[in-house]
Amino acid sequence: MNENQVSRLPGLIMIRALWAYRGFVMSSVAREFSGRYRESLLGTFWSVANPLTMIVIYTVIFGQIMRPSLPGHEQTPFAFSIYLCAGVITWGLFGEMLARLNSVFLENGNLIKKSNFPRICLPAIVTLSALVNFGIIFALYLVFLAIIGHWPGWVLLALVPLLALQLLFTLGLGIFLGTLNVFFRDVGQFTGVVLQFWFWLTPIVYTISILPEGARDAFAMNPLQPLMAAYQNLFLDHQLPDFSSLLPLALLTLIFLGLGATFFLSHVGEMVDEL
Repeated sequence: MNENQVSRLPGLIMIRALWAYRGFVMSSVAREFSGRYRESLLGTFWSVANPLTMIVIYTVIFGQIMRPSLPGHEQTPFAFSIYLCAGVITWGLFGEMLARLNSVFLENGNLIKKSNFPRICLPAIVTLSALVNFGIIFALYLVFLAIIGHWPGWVLLALVPLLALQLLFTLGLGIFLGTLNVFFRDVGQFTGVVLQFWFWLTPIVYTISILPEGARDAFAMNPLQPLMAAYQNLFLDHQLPDFSSLLPLALLTLIFLGLGATFFLSHVGEMVDEL
């Protein structure tokens, strides 16, 4: 493959642009994180307090007061809390990324008009900022698991390919929707509605075992269902993921990455006129 052929590959074009502007991306992520709490008295303490509060609420309300049980885990007092937090925290990363990617070009319209930089930097900033938020709350979740004596051990390494798949899927879908939203503003509103339904149609705050047999087959068509189940099984049962169940999601990821990159690069020049 010669230089001209390489330069025409959408993925390599964007990777080269991100590498060239990596300083801009990293400084923007740091500025966004510090700016979020700049005017507050306690500063970055809130970046820990907010997710910690969420974990405590889920643990106390769902794990103790409501005391729901999972099949085969009736003797584990925090079983449902572990199950619930594993899904909610990882879904939170997906939801935050997709919602922000959906509007990233519109929200940064003035910056796009006034500054000359690769526009792909904006989705990269969103992704890294979401990962920082996820890293904080996930670290607290790991502390919680250690305290209750439910540390997953070496199977925690399986989190890496799961997160990589989730990030790539969200990035491909988000870039496609974000670009489309510049030209068709209803896309943003529609995506927000779909995200709400998508959350409740994914077994996160309930188990798929409580659904009727026919409904289970329908819910299994949700591409994120096996991913959420892999997270939940990893942290609750310390079980390695069934990667074969993730093949449909991997295929969709490749499709959306290709579609998103191609659609973005073919319309990026027209964005300024639409913003």
